[in-house]
Amino acid sequence: MIHVIYASVAVRPFSATEMADLLRHSREANDELAVTGMLLHVDGSFFQVLEGRAECVEPLFARIAADPRHSGVTVIIRERIRRRAFADWSMGFATMDGATLGNLAGFSTPAGTSIASSQIDGRRARKLLQAFALGRWRLRSDAAAA
Repeated sequence: MIHVIYASVAVRPFSATEMADLLRHSREANDELAVTGMLLHVDGSFFQVLEGRAECVEPLFARIAADPRHSGVTVIIRERIRRRAFADWSMGFATMDGATLGNLAGFSTPAGTSIASSQIDGRRARKLLQAFALGRWRLRSDAAAA
């Protein structure tokens, strides 16, 4: 089993309907492939984790990387894993602004930059992955909304 963690930038803003359609399609495809993971949308950038059998994840990631709705697809981590971090999510999803992300994961991005262009390295990606796997994003997102 592997996971692929990558970041990218939307080529234009997604409407709520377009995002819902993207998620519905992703969840259906992931269910068929037994792929799990999560998608984070922050200020026009995406951070995604795909996990499952390599023969399912690799072709899926290739299709995602070729999707014209985003650019700057940057693989942050591609490695073998012993167990899934998101076993219960065909595709978990969260959207937040950069300030909330900085508080969540313990790092911030320079003003005016996206998560894809802010040099997220493996260490930062693992912090973000851990925050999501532990459900901390729910607590911080709910508190910020209150």
